[in-house]
Amino acid sequence: MPGNAVLDVNLVERVPQSIITDEFLSACVHCGFCVPVCPTWDILREENDSPRGRLYLMRAEADGRVNPAGAFSVHLGRCLGCRACESVCPAGVPYGHLLERARARIPPRPAARRRERWLLSALTNPGAGRVTYAAARFLRSFGLASALGRFLPGKAGQLLRLLAATRPVFGHTAASTSAPTPSADDRHSEENDETTYVLLTGCVMDGLFAHVHDATRRTLAATGYREIEAPEQTCCGALHAHAGLLEEAREQARRNIEVFERTDCDWIVTDSAGCGAGLKDYPAWFADETEWRERAEALSKRVRDVTEILAAELRRSGGPDGVPGGRTVLEGRVGYDAPCHLHHGQGVTEEPLYVLRALPGLEVEALPSSDRCCGGAGMYNLEHPDLAARVRAPKLAEVQRGAFDWIATGNPGCIMYLGAGLMRSGDRTPVVHPVELVDRAWS
Repeated sequence: MPGNAVLDVNLVERVPQSIITDEFLSACVHCGFCVPVCPTWDILREENDSPRGRLYLMRAEADGRVNPAGAFSVHLGRCLGCRACESVCPAGVPYGHLLERARARIPPRPAARRRERWLLSALTNPGAGRVTYAAARFLRSFGLASALGRFLPGKAGQLLRLLAATRPVFGHTAASTSAPTPSADDRHSEENDETTYVLLTGCVMDGLFAHVHDATRRTLAATGYREIEAPEQTCCGALHAHAGLLEEAREQARRNIEVFERTDCDWIVTDSAGCGAGLKDYPAWFADETEWRERAEALSKRVRDVTEILAAELRRSGGPDGVPGGRTVLEGRVGYDAPCHLHHGQGVTEEPLYVLRALPGLEVEALPSSDRCCGGAGMYNLEHPDLAARVRAPKLAEVQRGAFDWIATGNPGCIMYLGAGLMRSGDRTPVVHPVELVDRAWS
């Protein structure tokens, strides 16, 4: 046990063992299908840095055979949480949920936990976030993030490059074509049979990707959807859950469940893959709380990624010609990279490609490694910069070989990390959200 790792017995006892042991861990038959799809195993070639090895460590820790402050902490900390293993697991082991529960049992190192909580607060707390994002947008709008990020080394340079990658590639286009946003009290009636939705605005998305939210609202308005406002919503809690701070994640989830229940909307739409996966994972977060689990299950059934909605409407209307609005032909090549929490976490694989390929003038190609993690993984690239960069390297090479005009991916962390890597290498290929291309083509 490392000398500076003190076992917090109270913390460990607060984390229920029920979901970690018995049927869930026993479901793993150690077949090894998960091993070759694991990015960290592919690089490190260490059994304990594969999903199978980490599941073995989880079982050993749950049985009291492994100290959570030792190798358990090291190898679980190296996991990207990409959930590629779930897509190939014949036994259906819910690895992502098990990982979050297991990480909650790692005794915190006080200094590291303080830094983690400070960063999470700066990103997700409404008050602190207003200051953080205002300062970030200032650096971005005056080109300082891009200019300084190109040559500054270390974590400071990385943060600036990540920020620079959030700039709106198409600028801030015209105001939304939708009608004024109604309140949650404007419910369905016999005279009003429009499909309604609430947009999860989130924290990073709202602070740095408002242009993506605008594009989402315009494209949904073009397909006949009406937005209902839910101003009391908060961060989805996914970043806290990935860090093992499950109680904080549940607090945010409870608030969102209550707020969204009051809206009586048809759909809860997300344009962030990580947030969408978080909302759909709410039932697992409340596995030990029956009432909240049932409410979470009802909510998760209404969650849809924006590309799911658009693909369904395009299919229903017979293609893009059935959607009202203008047409701007975008000519060029698009390389699509699937966010892990959309592809593996939510199982949404074909819809983004269908929507992009419906846009005239575009040649759309999924990157060869589209179903592999880019290395961003939330805050992972800041905590494990060298390993994250090695995960990202093959993907950057594919982008450069493909001579693409745009790279499209549906998660803010992926946009930022891929964009930062391209900037670092001198490649000016812009990284955008798929809905931005749709919005541009439909304008």
